[in-house]
Amino acid sequence: MTNLLLRMFVKNRQNPQDTKVRAAVGKLSGLVGIVCNLFLAIGKLMVGTLAASVSITADALNNLSDAGSSIVTLLGFKLAELPADENHPYGHARYEYLSGLAVAGMILIIGFELGKSSVEKIFNPSPVTFTWITGGVLVGSILVKLWLSLFNGKLAKMIHSATLEAAAVDSRNDVISTVAVLAAALAEYFTSWQIDGFMGLAVAVFILCSGINLAKETISPLLGEATDPELKRLIVTYIGSCPKVLGYHDLMVHDYGPGQRFASLHVEMDKDEDALVCHELIDDMERNCLENYGVHLVIHYDPVVTDNPELDRMRQLVTAILKVKDERLAIHDFRMVPGEGHTNLIFDVVLPMELRGQEKSIQSALETALNNLTGGKYYTVITFDLSAFN
Repeated sequence: MTNLLLRMFVKNRQNPQDTKVRAAVGKLSGLVGIVCNLFLAIGKLMVGTLAASVSITADALNNLSDAGSSIVTLLGFKLAELPADENHPYGHARYEYLSGLAVAGMILIIGFELGKSSVEKIFNPSPVTFTWITGGVLVGSILVKLWLSLFNGKLAKMIHSATLEAAAVDSRNDVISTVAVLAAALAEYFTSWQIDGFMGLAVAVFILCSGINLAKETISPLLGEATDPELKRLIVTYIGSCPKVLGYHDLMVHDYGPGQRFASLHVEMDKDEDALVCHELIDDMERNCLENYGVHLVIHYDPVVTDNPELDRMRQLVTAILKVKDERLAIHDFRMVPGEGHTNLIFDVVLPMELRGQEKSIQSALETALNNLTGGKYYTVITFDLSAFN
């Protein structure tokens, strides 16, 4: 069914990195979600009212909120298609994240209201009228929601969308909550245990948890997440394989929404290489990263000295001393500036997140070791870079 819908509504679906394909997939998910959830909400409201079941009614309202969520998702992907303009030169792709945040808010409000109703039912229980029509509607709901979870999960993987992944998880949670509602109805039918209010409360908790998790997933990229490890690996593997590249560091990726990523990177090349040749190679790297990975990459050219034995010796010595302090410490941009009384060693240290706040002690330990080994001839001028960017 998923493949059939993709063939019918998504052109060029073999190229999921294309922004138009991404938007089409997102809108398809929204439309399917609207139709399925409205159908389920109407069916459950009817049987919930007839059966006087707060848990079934709660589940129906949950489906109604899911339909609203699908509408917001549809609008989010539609607005994300808007081209860049004078006031938004980086485009509007973050609308996808904002739609997810709006969905989270709707889910939290519904969950809170349903929780209140369920608590009232716990303290003021009333009998639930169960029929096999009710059971059939709930079983049908479970099957539809299970398919929706698989459907959204496949689309999420296809376009790497946190919003659609959240929709898949939400549908999976709905399967669990509807099973709980069905269990409550069957329990009262066969045993007379009035646990409808408790099951309704459980449904509300599932809704609230879904809303909280979705809020976390959508707020995180808006705040600025670390670089996707797979994307980072692809970029640095490619850069490292390019001709004349001796090293690279300080990769920073800025996410303005799916398909709108901008990055900067320092690339090291021999200072004796022809600058015009290096410039041409860097242009090629930037162009290829945009075509292959969808990243607007800007590369800073770092010329490095490769024919100074003393500089090489001191670089190796500083690296060895730092490795004793912590194996994860590394350096780059190593330079030497000789003076009359001493020589400055100027370089950057890659600092693991766990060692933040220890910069002074690391530099002090390094200088003490250098003084003991070289008689105080070298001073250090260190810039500490977080490992997240290296």
